[in-house]
Amino acid sequence: MESRAIDTPSYVRASSSAPPNKDEAPRNAWQAIRKGLRGCCPNCGEGKMFRSYLKVNDACPHCGEELFHQRADDAPPYMTIFVVGHIIGTFMILVEEYWPDAPIWLHAMVWPTITLILSLWLLPIIKGGLIGHQWALRMHGFETVGRKLIENPWR
Repeated sequence: MESRAIDTPSYVRASSSAPPNKDEAPRNAWQAIRKGLRGCCPNCGEGKMFRSYLKVNDACPHCGEELFHQRADDAPPYMTIFVVGHIIGTFMILVEEYWPDAPIWLHAMVWPTITLILSLWLLPIIKGGLIGHQWALRMHGFETVGRKLIENPWR
């Protein structure tokens, strides 16, 4: 059986899976992550990344960089659970080691409260850092920002 190459239409080649341009300058990942952790635009560091608690702006209000390309999905909650679980687990073991006679009602009040507060505080921070990392690596559509895409002729 003979294999045939299928010609891909130009609008498909110009989609978000297009390889980055060789002329584009590399982006500093650590700097973009730091800006994202602060909740600022990974490009300019001035504009706000979020318009509400976890809702990402479509574009930076300061420099106009498109941010709607982000695909954070389940990674920020997963990382938040991972970090908070290690922090709370460590402190639970320390309290049990140094205060073994602590009343159970105290454990039942303290640990869930601290877990909830830490999770709600860290979730937008971690999501911002992840979006900054995606932007720096030109993932999920961030590689086509600034390039003219060919429109879909069947739309």
